[in-house]
Amino acid sequence: MNIAVNSKRPVNLDLRTIKLPVTAYTSIAHRISGVILFIAIAGLLWMLDTSLSSESGFEQVKACFANPIAKLVLWGVLSALLYHLVAGIRHLLMDAGIGEGLESGRLGAQVLIVVAAVLIVLLGVWIW
Repeated sequence: MNIAVNSKRPVNLDLRTIKLPVTAYTSIAHRISGVILFIAIAGLLWMLDTSLSSESGFEQVKACFANPIAKLVLWGVLSALLYHLVAGIRHLLMDAGIGEGLESGRLGAQVLIVVAAVLIVLLGVWIW
């Protein structure tokens, strides 16, 4: 049986004009931070392997972090880790039945943004 679709329905494919709720933005950012972590794990494992292989390897990795660009990349990766961690804790709380409603979900997303921003700023202070 073929079900006809109403062709007069409005179609908006321009994502820039769609107003998403804050919960959608935090969810999208959680997924993006997960992708960043997945990609960055190769470099982090290489640095760990190099630093543990010998004293000269440790000095090589240490010298790499003297470069401000390397510090910026490290800050970005660790920021993704912190955001992903805080958002993951929020998801665990939601799985336990805390903050599942519309208003409490919105509040949880706002708290997530504030807590993650504070932690990321503190991380930047610690790195530099």
